[in-house]
Amino acid sequence: MLYSQDGLGLGHLRRTSAIAGAVSASMPGTAMLLVSDSPAGQFFGAVRNQDHLKLPSILKVGPGDWRPVNLPVGFDEVQALRRDLLRTAVLGFRPDLLLVDHMPHGAMGELVPALEAVRRTGATRVVLGLRDILDAPEVVRRRWLVEGAMDAIERHYDRVLVYGRREVFDVAERYGFPPGVAARLHYTGYLCAARPGRPGRGSGGPGARARGGRARLVAMVGGGADGYEVLRAVLDALPAVDAARPCSALLLTGPFMPKAGRQDLERRARDLGRLPARVRESVHDLPRLVAAADAAVAMAGYNSSVEILAAGTPAVLVPRPGPSAEQRTRARLFAERGWVRTVDPDELAPATLAAAVLDCLAPGARAAPAGRPDLGGQAAVVAHLRALLDAGPAPGPRPLRALPAGTPPNP
Repeated sequence: MLYSQDGLGLGHLRRTSAIAGAVSASMPGTAMLLVSDSPAGQFFGAVRNQDHLKLPSILKVGPGDWRPVNLPVGFDEVQALRRDLLRTAVLGFRPDLLLVDHMPHGAMGELVPALEAVRRTGATRVVLGLRDILDAPEVVRRRWLVEGAMDAIERHYDRVLVYGRREVFDVAERYGFPPGVAARLHYTGYLCAARPGRPGRGSGGPGARARGGRARLVAMVGGGADGYEVLRAVLDALPAVDAARPCSALLLTGPFMPKAGRQDLERRARDLGRLPARVRESVHDLPRLVAAADAAVAMAGYNSSVEILAAGTPAVLVPRPGPSAEQRTRARLFAERGWVRTVDPDELAPATLAAAVLDCLAPGARAAPAGRPDLGGQAAVVAHLRALLDAGPAPGPRPLRALPAGTPPNP
């Protein structure tokens, strides 16, 4: 069973779906239940022997502040419904292994009753999967203490997999993990949801040119709910880029960009006249498209950033300004290592973005940077899960792990 909280985005669902697909390929016949609140559902396709349980969607608007996305009722009512559904699902499905994405206690502690039920049976191994950068360290330390997240790891989890590298971001040190939790950490390398395939006929290969000798630029904003400003800046920067280096551009809005924003981008693209710029919601094979491009512009979400690194395409990351510091931190750390260029969202002017894109299009920009990142996370995650499954369930109910004095109770 896989739990993924992703009320208004694609990142967590993308990563969880990729893991499910890899498990299915490695261990045929494994039954998997994906529990998620993403409105996108099976956006990334169905996996053999997997089904999907949809929770009512909620949206994080700030640390500890959540709202229902669709239901016109109070958050407390939606939270209680989600909590009951999770507990019922884990008791009914009786998984050999529960993989929890990102939130060890679930959104605002909603997963705790399910974890308590699993602990009493003792039949389920429990694993937490974390992208390396969650938020500013002081925010994570404060919220995890208040909400009981560290308590949940200490009590219920057999292993914690970090989808990153310790030398880039030391999760245990930055977030203040106690020794008992830090001992369960395993860094897997970056989890690339999909490696770029061989470019198809007519798509060209890495560094290929579009019709008329134009360089190819692709711009993407994940799910797109807050990606309008980035794509508008790309369109505003294109004339300056094209004047120095003739180019074409494909802008991907994602499925969650409001209709008005998408229509405005389409109008602006038409107004560029001779400069070929297209706006689409999504494409079938994004990794292949990125690999065939000469440069990319993207927000700094985990999956977009890592898939760009896997493609080897020179890229400009424009991090989301909030509500968390996650994307700004990732863009800064990756830029410091020479893996990407970055433009701060507060400095997102057409001239600034155009200069960064032209830097990506300069001769030699595609050369592999020194200290290339470890992108073997997907295989490493599957190996960890297989090892736990092969070990079998714990013998009988697991004892409650002792907690340090003064630890706050679960909500």
